[in-house]
Amino acid sequence: MRESVLTEHQTGDVMMREEQKMEQTEERVPHLVTEVPGPKAEALIEADKALVSPSIPRACSLVADRAQGWTVIDVDGNRFLDFAAGIAVCSTGHCHPRVVKAVHEQASRMIHISADFYYPPYVKMAAKLAEIAPGSDEWQVFLTNSGTEAVEGALKLARYATGRHRFIAFLGAFHGRSMGAISLTASKPQYHRGFGSLLADVTHVPYAKCLDCHYNLTYPDCELACIDFIEKEIFKRIAPPEDVAAIVVEPVQGEGGYVVPPPAWLPALRDLCDRHGILLITDEIQSGMGRTGKMFAFEHYVGEDGPVVPDIITVAKGIASGMPLGAFVAKRDLMTWDKGAHGTTFGGNPVACAAALETIALLEDSLMENAARMGDYIMDRLEDLKDECDILIDVRGLGLMIGMEFETAELAHAVSKGCFQRGLIVLGCGDKAVRLSPPLIIGEEQADIALGILDEVFSEVTYDQ
Repeated sequence: MRESVLTEHQTGDVMMREEQKMEQTEERVPHLVTEVPGPKAEALIEADKALVSPSIPRACSLVADRAQGWTVIDVDGNRFLDFAAGIAVCSTGHCHPRVVKAVHEQASRMIHISADFYYPPYVKMAAKLAEIAPGSDEWQVFLTNSGTEAVEGALKLARYATGRHRFIAFLGAFHGRSMGAISLTASKPQYHRGFGSLLADVTHVPYAKCLDCHYNLTYPDCELACIDFIEKEIFKRIAPPEDVAAIVVEPVQGEGGYVVPPPAWLPALRDLCDRHGILLITDEIQSGMGRTGKMFAFEHYVGEDGPVVPDIITVAKGIASGMPLGAFVAKRDLMTWDKGAHGTTFGGNPVACAAALETIALLEDSLMENAARMGDYIMDRLEDLKDECDILIDVRGLGLMIGMEFETAELAHAVSKGCFQRGLIVLGCGDKAVRLSPPLIIGEEQADIALGILDEVFSEVTYDQ
């Protein structure tokens, strides 16, 4: 049997062409040759309106044709600098040559067989996730197609393992759009509107967003009143702790505004769970896989008893550089469910696993370190811009997961739109914030270009008020 359709020489040729293409697309970025959207883009947008479900939330009028590195080229030939990375997915940049090679080699060997059977990429991927999950060598893994599937599986496992039925989640949270995950989500009303009853027994509590404290207190003088509220009010009046299977939390809120909680908050949440035998599920779908400068965002938090370690971790997005893959990783003593209690047809697809293994290798080689370094670089510059700009009221983040909050939602939208019109792709988040989640391969040159565009846009938006 052939190991691959490509010979070693042909594979080298493919890699060389990909590297040359990357060098070409990185010249003069951004570079706009038409108004955006251009005529070809407008035609496709009109066709999309007639054919595609209107439920899909389009962030802007970008009609992408191809992409490489940090560059996206639209159907009219406009080159954009990408500081969204497909919603923090393309961690290694678009079409990284090593990931492309891994995908091509696996696709030439076997594309699909299903998780009803054993195959090496699934086991290798599970072994790698168990290796990089900190705090224990007793992890087991279930691979999925997406983040929302990972959350659904984590919820089922938590109920099965504990025999309890309730969950606690946070205001501002986003965990997905399937029925269980959307029951935890509390960031926008349209995610719930019109769908009737969702998963029962989910209680939402305030997240630790110190900029807009729910209790009008100031950290650290607040003594973590938001944790106290769960213990003294929720457990006492709504959800008895012995009924709560898990608390589900994003270590850094994504859709909710790229909110970074104070350093003592996640350790206190871990302690609360331990006191009551409640599982802690960390949703690392957007914050994980090196984006914050560590493999998982919860690794930034250390309590008096040591680093915070959750009971179940959900991951997706940046795990496979754009190939559809997610996972939930749980301690072995929780993975006690019967054969057939949970399964998948496509989850852990061999091609997606190959992409993920190469992605993680790149993260460990240098990209996590680069995310930390470039995050500090951009945050320092943004703080300077905040001092000079009245509309920007907060800059926050870890690594290359950076949020900018503005005085109003209208200003945040105007900033996103102004960036797009200048060839910089960013995304909104929260009530009035814009997120920066570029590929983890960017350097100071790309950061300086993006920061220069942001400076221009801030000035324009300020002047237009």
